[in-house]
Amino acid sequence: MSLEDTRREYKYGRLTRESLKESPFGQFNVWMDQAIDSDLSDPTAMCLATVNAEGQPWQRTVLLKGFDEKGFLFYTNLGSRKAKEIEGNANICLIFPWMQLDRQVIVGGRAEKLSKTEVLKYFLKRPRGSQLAAWASKQSSRITSRQALEAQFMQMKQKFNDGGVPLPDFWGGYRVVPTEFEFWQGGEARLHDRFQYLLGNEDWRISRLAP
Repeated sequence: MSLEDTRREYKYGRLTRESLKESPFGQFNVWMDQAIDSDLSDPTAMCLATVNAEGQPWQRTVLLKGFDEKGFLFYTNLGSRKAKEIEGNANICLIFPWMQLDRQVIVGGRAEKLSKTEVLKYFLKRPRGSQLAAWASKQSSRITSRQALEAQFMQMKQKFNDGGVPLPDFWGGYRVVPTEFEFWQGGEARLHDRFQYLLGNEDWRISRLAP
């Protein structure tokens, strides 16, 4: 079968204006709960898109670590490619690809750096192995081998063997403050349901978009 012939029908459900919450955060909360209850693999995984100084976009998958009406939280090494690109251009985009439910959510907005207090609170909740990995990996830098990475991890394990793992000064987090949402529900014959929430003067304007 060729790629041109690879397709399926979307028959999971419909999305109507009447069923939508007035707040995009409320609608996202409903869909996130349903994604978790549906036992999807990694329901909190989201694709994060940034743009560098030359206008070249880049995407990677990160995990959502919290959200409320202030925005969406994620954490990373502050020397990583994503962090450097956010420093130069804070406009970013998120997408939640819940294709087993024939759904996607796109979030556009700006990234704001979290305070050290917020970052420390989350870091202390991480498994010890993840804390050590934050110290061991100079994220996005070139390394000679897997063995070199594992050796650095073991070195950090020995260094912090007698107590807790401190927060690295090069590790932090961001809050994505949304200005736009799109909720997409796959439909038969490619007649998808798409609804956009666009932030105006403190209010969200809801529009149906052509599929």
